[in-house]
Formats: sequence, C-alpha cells, structure tokens
Amino acid sequence: MARLGLFRMDIKQLRALLAVAETGSVTRAAGLLHIVQPAVSRHLKLLEEDVGAPLFDRGRYGMELTEAGDILVEYARRALFELDRARAEIKPAMGTVSGVATIGLLPSTANLLAGALISAAKMRYPGIRIRLTVGYAGHLQQWLESGEVDAALLYNPKALPAINARPLLEEQLYVVGPNDSSLEPSVAVSFAELAQWPMILPSAPHGIRSLLDQACLDSGVELDLVTETNSMDVQKALVMTGHGFTILPAIAVRDELTRGELKAAPLTKPDLRRQIALALPNTRRVTAPVRCATEILVEEMKSAVERGEWPAQWL
Repeated sequence: MARLGLFRMDIKQLRALLAVAETGSVTRAAGLLHIVQPAVSRHLKLLEEDVGAPLFDRGRYGMELTEAGDILVEYARRALFELDRARAEIKPAMGTVSGVATIGLLPSTANLLAGALISAAKMRYPGIRIRLTVGYAGHLQQWLESGEVDAALLYNPKALPAINARPLLEEQLYVVGPNDSSLEPSVAVSFAELAQWPMILPSAPHGIRSLLDQACLDSGVELDLVTETNSMDVQKALVMTGHGFTILPAIAVRDELTRGELKAAPLTKPDLRRQIALALPNTRRVTAPVRCATEILVEEMKSAVERGEWPAQWL
C-alpha cells in the first residue's frame, strides 16, 4: 500500500535533529545525548527519508542545516517544548501545582516585575518553573499567538479573536531628555513642541511607536527622527549621550531619573497615555501553572502601583 505522506518521526529523532543543529556535529550531538554516534546518524537518516529531503549539508565546517532542515528544526523545537510542558503539568505532586509557565514581559516593566514575580511564585508554588521572555508588545503578541509564550503584557491591545486581553493599568507618557536639558516633571510639554528636537524612537511594532505615529497623523506634527531602535537600553543610552530625546513611560526611566542621568516631563495636547493589559490565548487551554503565575503577576503589578513604585493608574 502506498504511503499517504504521514510523518513517522519520533521524539528521539527530533532530539537528535536539534542536538546536531546546535552542535554542528554528529559526534558532539552523540555526546550531548549520551548515545553512540551511529544511533544519531540513523535518527537523521530516518528523518530525511520521512520528510523526503536532506536536512543537513555535510561540509568542511561541519553539519549545516538545509532549508528543509531549518524548517523542521523550528517545528521540532516548538513540539518538544510543548511536550516537556505537558509532562511537567501531568506529573505534579499530590496537592500541588507543578509545571512550566512562560510569561512575556515588556522591556519597561521587566526590571520591576521579574524579581518580585519569581520570589512570590517560589514561595507560593515551588513546583512551578517560570520562564521569562522580554520583548516589545508587537513581538509578544506574535509569540503569544504562536504558543511561544503562555501569557504576556501588551500595550493598548486591539480586540483579536485569538487573544483575551484584560486591561490592568494606564500610564502617562513622558518626553525624556539628557540631564542638561530644561525638562521638568512639573512642566508639561505639548506634542507640537517635539518637532523642535531630534527624536530617538522605538521601532515598529512597538506600542509607543504606534501611539506616536497616530498622534503625528492627527496633529499634523512631523518629528525629526534621528534614529530608531528595538532596544530600550540603546534608546536611553543615546539620549544620555546627547543624541536626542525620546518618549517613554516614567517606569522605564525610574532609576535613571533617580540617579540624575536623565530628565523627563509629561506629554500633553494630546495627553498621551497607554494601557497595559494581561493577554492570554483564546485558542488553547490556559494551564494551572499559567493561571497561578499570572495571578501573582497581577498582584505584584497592583502592589507596585499602590506603593508608588509604578507611576500609573490602576483600572
């Protein structure tokens, strides 16, 4: 009977594929997996027969992924991650919650929330292992939809069928400048005034960038864009060294303002604000570890606002 094109690959073969892809060598992969080298070679041969394409080029510099291999590695890594997560959740100790929760944090929130989240989770749910992923809102949304993260904080989320977003707090946006600038927290800066300064802005699809682009369209203001970056640390460093001004929430520059490295003033006309929401997937089951981890995350966020550590309005 002719095959119907169904894959017969197993977990051992996929682990061998990833090990060779990571090490670039069948020999090193065998050592990593604690099996003999012929077994690794056989796993790769069976995979290549299964998919009907070579997965590696055997070159002078080692084993290099072909286009087919690169595609299969991406899916294999995701599949094994999901299996590991299921295994951890299926085998909890009696009366405890156990498993993995991958939480996506925004760059401006990571320093404030990461330690508090890990400490509280370790105390209340020692069986949960939390993985933290930091990225801009646009990337976090993509990773949430693809299953690479289980929950994420997002800016001003739009209504999407694949995501359930719960708004948590609202932040004022500030214009941020070097320490020798005339900015003062008690003196608001109108959006139109930004046109006179060189601006350093986050790259799309950052949530703040979307807000600023829309404000420019609505007000007819054209900003002098010096550069854009996908790193908040680079964004702040360029401002510190006198390359221009930027737009960030106060939480993102809290430490720099305290140390006198930067100055900031609230934006007005329009009064630009952003909402931060907790986003969960609608397309797959939210596991017990994820529910517990996000419950702690929300509690820590609210506590930070109440203590005055996070300049924001709780919704």
